[in-house]
Amino acid sequence: MLFASKRGGCHESTAVHSGSPFARAVRIVLDELSLDYERREEITTPSAKQRAQATPTLQVPTFWDGDLVLWESGTIVEYLLSTYPDRPQAAPKLAPFAFRPGDAQWQDKLVFSTIQTFGNAATTISQMKWSGVSVDQNAHLQRSAEKLAHILGWLEDRLSGEDGFVPSYLSMQDIFLAAHVRFVQARPLGVDLKLDRYGKVSVLLDRLDARDSFKANPIWWWEPGVIGYEPDGTPVYEKQNA
Repeated sequence: MLFASKRGGCHESTAVHSGSPFARAVRIVLDELSLDYERREEITTPSAKQRAQATPTLQVPTFWDGDLVLWESGTIVEYLLSTYPDRPQAAPKLAPFAFRPGDAQWQDKLVFSTIQTFGNAATTISQMKWSGVSVDQNAHLQRSAEKLAHILGWLEDRLSGEDGFVPSYLSMQDIFLAAHVRFVQARPLGVDLKLDRYGKVSVLLDRLDARDSFKANPIWWWEPGVIGYEPDGTPVYEKQNA
C-alpha cells in the first residue's frame, strides 16, 4: 500500500501492505491526525525486490516525508505524533506524544515493545502457516502462541478502569495492540486468544472498534485465495472469478 499526504507544502508517502497489522496501525494514526493522503494497496505480499526498493529490512510499512525515509511502524508513528501537533476533536484525544515524559516513559516504552513482540510472534505464525507449517506441527510456533497468551495477561494487569494504557488519551500502545489482536482473529492461524479471559483488554478493543479511524481501516478475514472484498468485507476468492 502507498500513502501520499500533502500538508503545508510537504509531501509524504508510505508503502504498506493491506494485511499487515503494523501498516494498519500507521493508517489509523494518519486518519486520527486527519492527514490528507493517497493510498494504493495490494492484497498479496510484495516481492523482495519491490520491498527492497523501499527499505533494507524488506518489511512494510515505509514512510516518506520529502527527503526523509523511515521504516518500522513504531518509528513512523513516533515521527507522526511529534511532527503533526494538530489533534481533531475526538474522545479520548490522540496522545500528543509516543511516550510520556519523566518516569512514565520507561513503562510506556516497555508496554509498547511488548505489544510489538506480540505482533511479531503473531505475524511469524501467520507467515509459517501460509508456508505450510502450522502451530501444532512446530515447537517454535507453539512457543510463539504461548507467548501471545502470556503477553495478553501481562498487558491486562497494566490496564485500569475505562482508560487505555495512557490515561485520558488514545495512545499508540492502544492502537498497536488492537491492530495485532484483531489480525490474529482475522486469520485462520489455529490460535485461540481466549479474549474472554482478559476483560479489560476486551473492553478496550471493543471501544476502539467503534472509533471512526478504526472503522475506516478494517481488518477483514484473509486466507490464501482471497483476491479482494465486497463492500461489506465479504472475501472474494479467486475461484469465484474463474
